[in-house]
Amino acid sequence: MSLNVLNWLKEVKSRYVHPNKLAKIGVLGMNERNIAYISRYNPRRLYPLVDDKLQTKEIVLEAGVNAPDLIGTITEQHQVDDLLDIIKNTAGFCIKPAHGSGGKGILVVTGSDDFGYHKANGQILKLADLERHVSNILAGLFSLGGRTDVAIIEALIQFDDCFNGYTFEGVPDTRVIVFKGFPVMAMMRLSTSDSNGKANLHQGAVGVGLDIGNGSAVRAVQFDRPVMLHPDTGRNLLDLQVPHWDQLLHLAASCYEMSGLGYLGTDIVLDSKKGPMLLELNARPGLSIQVANGVGLLPRLKKIESLTNVKKMTLEQRIAFSKEHFSRRS
Repeated sequence: MSLNVLNWLKEVKSRYVHPNKLAKIGVLGMNERNIAYISRYNPRRLYPLVDDKLQTKEIVLEAGVNAPDLIGTITEQHQVDDLLDIIKNTAGFCIKPAHGSGGKGILVVTGSDDFGYHKANGQILKLADLERHVSNILAGLFSLGGRTDVAIIEALIQFDDCFNGYTFEGVPDTRVIVFKGFPVMAMMRLSTSDSNGKANLHQGAVGVGLDIGNGSAVRAVQFDRPVMLHPDTGRNLLDLQVPHWDQLLHLAASCYEMSGLGYLGTDIVLDSKKGPMLLELNARPGLSIQVANGVGLLPRLKKIESLTNVKKMTLEQRIAFSKEHFSRRS
């Protein structure tokens, strides 16, 4: 066997792990996630509350949770002509589908002038471009199953300067897995040129595992491979420290009572003026957060399931429990 083939086999072997080894370190697989946690703890009748971003926005506003302001919605094609009136007094805004997923169909405008509407990458759009995008949303181009959709226009998040150099064009967000009201694992998703400025790990964004105790970086990956530096900016990812961490955990954990979902993912962004803001909820959060953290979810989930006094614990007590038992420094 040639040396090239041996090197290739060695490279392939380094990329994969035997299922038995994954089980030993407590990695949660898709089947077990779906059966033991999503199906068991998330009533199907509540799915529309998170699958429809407009319904999510309504329950968020009703609960008084900090979230980006809703500027307007467009539900019918004839309302596309009203778009200019909706956005004319707004410096920056975001247009997205109510039933989108994976960041598809999200258009972010950072500002406007006589030349048009500016995107973060420098591209300038005309009003006709925005109207065409809204029409595509209504037609279901970006929605799950191609169903007709609703266009949501939200105020632009003011990117916190503390993350300068950690992201490329897009706004970074923090995904926190919440189980029975306990924040169990967290990561920050940082956009790259590979991900076209979107915080989507499958498209090439960087995932940074975060210590649940203090919000500091513990590990970083891109395309499921460990990295230390941001591929576009060269910033050391292990220096990342998320500010307002206690406030962020409080926001994430409170989504348990707000949504009624026992196992969910919360996506939170940091606004420079308003602090942590809830961006989205997910009733079927992905499993790549385990890769970003280098540890499995199962031991943490099992520990919470073993508790007998969960219903008597306050929000603050649940957060304190998570910080004590799930911190990498505990």
